[in-house]
Amino acid sequence: MQTRPDDQTLLDSYSRAVTSAVDVVSAAVARIDTDHGGGSGIVLSPDGLILTNHHVVSRSRKVEAMLPDGRSARADLIGSDAHSDLAVVRMVVDRPPLVCASLADSSGVRVGQIAIAIGNPYGFHHTVTAGIVSAIGRSLRGRTGRLIEDLIQTDASLNPGNSGGPLVDSSGAVIGVNTAMIQPAHGLSFAIASSTARFVAGRLIRDGRLRRSYIGVAGQTVPVPRALSRFHHLAIANGVLVASIDPDSPAAAAGLKDGDIIVSFADEIVSGVDALHRQLTGERVGVATKVTVLRRGERRALIVVPTELTS
Repeated sequence: MQTRPDDQTLLDSYSRAVTSAVDVVSAAVARIDTDHGGGSGIVLSPDGLILTNHHVVSRSRKVEAMLPDGRSARADLIGSDAHSDLAVVRMVVDRPPLVCASLADSSGVRVGQIAIAIGNPYGFHHTVTAGIVSAIGRSLRGRTGRLIEDLIQTDASLNPGNSGGPLVDSSGAVIGVNTAMIQPAHGLSFAIASSTARFVAGRLIRDGRLRRSYIGVAGQTVPVPRALSRFHHLAIANGVLVASIDPDSPAAAAGLKDGDIIVSFADEIVSGVDALHRQLTGERVGVATKVTVLRRGERRALIVVPTELTS
C-alpha cells in the first residue's frame, strides 16, 4: 500500500520530534553500574550530581557511573529514599562541567503526548524507546509497602536497566524518572513525575534523606459502619484499624490501643492506611497532633507526638 504524502509528512514530523529530543538530553544520561546490577541516571549538575532510583544503588558497596562520552568514575551516594524509590549520587569527575538535563514541571504533562525513554536496558547503552503518556496521577505500591504516587504511565518500552533514566517530552525536558514496568504485561510502564523527583532530590542533596514521621502503628484499612459514622457525624466510609502498636512508640505513649479505628489525623480525614501515610510528613516530627479514634463505638481524641522515621 502506497504511503500518502500527508502520512509521510506526519512520520517525518514525529521522527524529528524524537530525534531532536534525544539530541537535547542524551548526553545527560548516565549508565549506573553496581555490584548487584545496574541501571541508568540523570545528570542534574555540572559537578556530577546524578539522580537515579533507590533500588538501583541500594545495598551496593560499589557504584560507578559512565557518561556517553566514555568517561567512567566512582559515584558516591549523597542520599537515598526507599519510599519514593529515588537516590542521588555524585560522580567523581576530573573534567567538569558535565552536560545536565532539565527537570520539567510535570503538572503540564498531558495524556497522549509523546514520551521518550532513554536508558541502558540489559546493558545496551543509550537505548531509546518512544510512545505516549498513557495516564497521569497513577499510584503504585513500592518495595517498602508505601504507595508511590503521582506516577506517569507510559507505553514507551522499559526493561531492567532503564530504571533511573529519564522519560522526556518532545523538547527533551525530563518529565519523569523511569522506575517500573509491569511484567509480563506489554506497554505498561511507570515513571516518577519530575515535580516529585525535583522535590525529593532537593531534600536528598540538602539533608541526605527525606524526613518522615513515625507513630508506631501497624494497621489495615477497614470499613466504618454507616450507622456509627452517622452517629458521630463523620463523613467517612473507611478508617484504619490498629492491628498492633510498637512498644515505647509515640502511639503507645498517646494511649492508642489495638482495635482502635483511626478516623482522622491532624483534623484531616483518614480514609485508609495510605491516607495516614500521607499525613506522616517530616513537618509532623515533634509536633503534638490530634488523632481521632473510634473505640468500642465511642469517639475519642488523643494527642500523639510523632518522632522521625529512621528506616
